[in-house]
Amino acid sequence: MTRRVEAVVFDVGRVIVEWDLRHLFAKLIDDPVELDWFCANVVTEQWHFEHDAGRPLDEMLAERKAKFPDHHALIDAYASRFLETIPGPVAGTAELIRRLAAADVPLFAITNFGTEFWEEFRPTASVLDHFRDIVVSGFERVAKPDPAIFELAQRRFGLAPGAMLLIDDNMANVASAHSLGWQVHHFTGADSLECDLIARGLIDP
Repeated sequence: MTRRVEAVVFDVGRVIVEWDLRHLFAKLIDDPVELDWFCANVVTEQWHFEHDAGRPLDEMLAERKAKFPDHHALIDAYASRFLETIPGPVAGTAELIRRLAAADVPLFAITNFGTEFWEEFRPTASVLDHFRDIVVSGFERVAKPDPAIFELAQRRFGLAPGAMLLIDDNMANVASAHSLGWQVHHFTGADSLECDLIARGLIDP
């Protein structure tokens, strides 16, 4: 029998808000072939994740500009216009968060997010006011799917792993938490999440 969920722990990017580097750079690069090349080679998700894991942004930018000297302005745009990589909320998730909060379900989050970008983003996301605590990878210098970030969250949130339900779109993160005993939901959309939350008795139909 599945243990009763005592708290729900959300991912942020691609669960609560959309995130796509191309959403910014499509405004700045007209040629679709050049856009594909730039996002695959210069400002890539893999490179961006280094900041999520705690690497200083200034250091990353200087290194990237030295490697791609013809793209200084676009690399600067990554830093100065990062919020434009977040086009808006994921449909339906905020309403589920409000329903959970109304049912007095404790809410937390674990997110891979760089420090500078988090400080810009957090004031724009009032839905996160429902959360009791948020573990942000950039501040902790450890990122999902490293088990260490889930162990840190367990200590911070004060709950056993089996008492928490992690909601994350990344299967590697889901698998890592599950291996530590967390209950998990692989997020593919708000509709399937709503069905799971109802089945677990966390919200009413």
